[in-house]
Amino acid sequence: MTVTNGEDELEAQFAQWREYVRRRPELVESDADELEDHLRGTVDDLVARGLAPDEAFLIAVKRMGGLDDLSREFAREHSERLWKQLMFTGGSGDPARAGRSRRDVIAMLVCAFGAAVSVKVPELAGLSFDSGDDTFYGRNIALFALPWLAAFLVWRRRPGAGVIATLVALFALGAVVVNAYPLDDDSQSFGLMVTHLPIALWLVVGLAYVSDDLRSARRRMDFIRFTGEWFVYLVLMGLGGGVLIAFLHGIFDAIGVDSDSVISNWVVPCGLVGATVVAGWLVEVKQGVIENIAPVLTRLFTPLFTVALLAFLVTIGWNGRGIEIDRETLVMFDLLLAVVLGLLLYSLSARDPQAPRGPFDVLQLALVVSALVIDALVLYTMTGRIAEYGTTPNNVAALGENIVLLVNLAWSAWLLLGFVRRRNRFAAIERWQTSYLPVYALWFWTVVLALPVLFSFR
Repeated sequence: MTVTNGEDELEAQFAQWREYVRRRPELVESDADELEDHLRGTVDDLVARGLAPDEAFLIAVKRMGGLDDLSREFAREHSERLWKQLMFTGGSGDPARAGRSRRDVIAMLVCAFGAAVSVKVPELAGLSFDSGDDTFYGRNIALFALPWLAAFLVWRRRPGAGVIATLVALFALGAVVVNAYPLDDDSQSFGLMVTHLPIALWLVVGLAYVSDDLRSARRRMDFIRFTGEWFVYLVLMGLGGGVLIAFLHGIFDAIGVDSDSVISNWVVPCGLVGATVVAGWLVEVKQGVIENIAPVLTRLFTPLFTVALLAFLVTIGWNGRGIEIDRETLVMFDLLLAVVLGLLLYSLSARDPQAPRGPFDVLQLALVVSALVIDALVLYTMTGRIAEYGTTPNNVAALGENIVLLVNLAWSAWLLLGFVRRRNRFAAIERWQTSYLPVYALWFWTVVLALPVLFSFR
């Protein structure tokens, strides 16, 4: 009986390992079989030498090296296959994976087409980009795109009815608020709505992304990775779309046809909302096939931003001048702090939790501490201006956002310091960042729902 139980446990370990191997897009079924044969042979040899099966399995896996290293070796040996996978998803040797890939493409096309159609529906009511109704589209552009991206993610995750109902309710709430609130186009409340609602809705997309495991910190970190890769893909697609539009204008102009109306009314709006879905699909199906882009950019820009912020603080200390806060400067500092937070998040998302402390961790600590000091200086200046001139929707929103960032950066700095000094584990930093995501969601929805009402929509 003991032998049988040991064999069953060993087979369960093999099954778990095999499932993990088959999730690697670089490896088709025959490759997985080859790796498994090699692993089984090593385990049998170690068992024959007197090791227990579970010990033999762990040692054999260790000897094989990291699966990512193995998959990269396979990718180099089969480079033609890898290049094909960059264009065509799914493994040719795995019919189930190929079928799932085709269904993903169909779902993506349906959602992208739905987004493109939805952005043209308002024209039935006489609202168009050419008729001067740009403020309507400025309010609602996220609502034409992000629900369809969430729908694609829901199709892939297959959550329960309760999660789907929550997603629908949140998107509906955003649509009602942005169109029902009596916002003047020149009011501060309108500006806050236009800038904060898309971020609030993006966090609703995050709920769709993690809907297969709502309590998992790992899935929240996956969403952070998804956000960075999605943004990079969207920018690249936007650059390509700009080239396409330039060629369209040029070639039609060469035959005396004015294409400006078609481009502004069809190509730009439909392409923009459709691209949000396509970018999400690209991140979903290409993850693991090619190197993530956002962490690479993080490695490049973290040293540059650290030097820039330290130089800024040294200059303040040298000339003794405080920060002069106006609306444009405040927006710039908020964006700067958001970029610093992004650099921190994406470096965390790409870091091996088991890797030892290194110089880059110290560099990150210097970056976070510098941003923390700058945030404190900005908050000090802001509270003085509010005490002198009173509150407005803009400065209350900015004050709240800086406080939210200050709390995050302060505790991040403390955890990073403990990690660098070997007093806590890297996992604590990850848990803090992923658990803080609901705080951002709460604040952005507060700005969207409550601040316009509190300030009588001015």
